[in-house]
Amino acid sequence: MKKWDDEAALTEYLIKILDKKTFDGAGLIYGMGHAVYTLSDPREVILKKYAKKLAEEKGCMDEFNLYESVEKIAGRLIMERRRLQKNVCPNVDFYSGFVYSMLGIPEELFTPIFAISRMPGWCAHRLEELMNTSKIIRPAYKYVGHHVNYTPLEDRDITEHELSSEYTEGE
Repeated sequence: MKKWDDEAALTEYLIKILDKKTFDGAGLIYGMGHAVYTLSDPREVILKKYAKKLAEEKGCMDEFNLYESVEKIAGRLIMERRRLQKNVCPNVDFYSGFVYSMLGIPEELFTPIFAISRMPGWCAHRLEELMNTSKIIRPAYKYVGHHVNYTPLEDRDITEHELSSEYTEGE
């Protein structure tokens, strides 16, 4: 999409994302929606205000205006497409990648920053689990690795060097 200020073209593109016809095929507009907040994510409201100030300083108001347009259009589209009765608003992560980019933070650090900011909450959840032993807590998860059939060690055709490097690569 070339013209960021063309609301019809932007709407068409967002529909294609929701229909899994473009972008990553997941049908999601990342940063839109929150399990708890429906009117607004108070963290997003604060971050958006600072994102705008930073965009003004960095000369990135065209991009900021695009984010605002997506925010406005995507919330409505998601509600319509999923037949939701509750409002869909942006969450704090909607503007965070944009802010990181304007600050010159490399993309490969976005995920670690995301994780670090959530670690206190994750620790609090774990402490809650330990303190409430009578309560069953079943977190949802999705395995994103690749399944490999098990081969007994004695049936594998690899050298000792390959075996040791298999466990050190990527660490």
